[in-house]
Order: sequence, then C-alpha cells, then structure tokens
Amino acid sequence: MVFLLISLTVLHLVTLSMLLVATLEKSWWVWDNSEISDLWYNCFHDNASDTWLCAATNESDWLQSVQALMVLSVVFSSISLLVFAAQLFTMSKGGLFYLTGLCQAFAGLTDFAACLIFTFHRKEILNDSRDLGKGRFGYCFILAWLCVPLLLISGVLYGHLRKKE
Repeated sequence: MVFLLISLTVLHLVTLSMLLVATLEKSWWVWDNSEISDLWYNCFHDNASDTWLCAATNESDWLQSVQALMVLSVVFSSISLLVFAAQLFTMSKGGLFYLTGLCQAFAGLTDFAACLIFTFHRKEILNDSRDLGKGRFGYCFILAWLCVPLLLISGVLYGHLRKKE
C-alpha cells in the first residue's frame, strides 16, 4: 500500500510538471526551425543575434478557450495535490480519496477539452494565412495530450485508494 501511495504521488507530481511545461512553454505549433507559436506568444529566431524574438499572439475566442482550459487544468491538479495532502493527514482510517480523485479527473477533462479545441480549431487559433501542412504540432501540445490519460488514470486510482494506518 505504501508503494501505491508513493507511486501515485510521484505520478501526480510528474503530470503536474508536464501540465505546467505544456501550458507555459513555447512550442504548441512549429512552422519550421525558426518560428514557433504557443498559447501566449509567436516567436521567431533571429539568426543575426541568435535569440528568439517573441510577440503576443493575436487573441481569438478559441485561443482564449484553450488558454483558460489549460490554466484550469493546472489549477485543478494543484488543488488535487493540496486536497490529497490534507486528506492524508486528517481523514479517518478506511476513508477514500474521492475529492482528490474528482479534482484530478476534472484536470484531465479540462486538459482533454483544451487539446481537442486546439486540434480542431488550430487554423483560427494560429490566425495565419499560411498552409498548415507546412507546420507541425510542437512538443508542448504532445505533452498536453500525454497528460490526459495520466490525469484520468490517477483520478481513478485516487478514487480507489483507501487510507490505512
């Protein structure tokens, strides 16, 4: 049981870290090796100075939806971790971690919704006249998709985890 508790805590911390990276890093869409877009900025690589020059993205309703859902996902996962710690020390013997599991499942569902919206509405989100076939999804988008099953699995595991002395 201790192994399950430690494993679940590590899984939670890993998924929370992945969510933070997916939300804050600059690689949701890669046009080529010198231009990337994320939820917050469009960046160009300046070869002369060897730096990234970034400008705020053009806001659209779809982009704001993805931004809000990703931030909500991070918030739900963080709340879930805090609730888990509180329940671990205050819950009576034999209690189940339902609230923790519910918060973690909500984090997974909001992440899933954000990924779906970006997948199907990337043309409107990127607000670019270029051919999307010349670009590809970045590693942050892939991290966000990887978090979906991990968050849902950990939410289910928290729901089945019983506190023992």
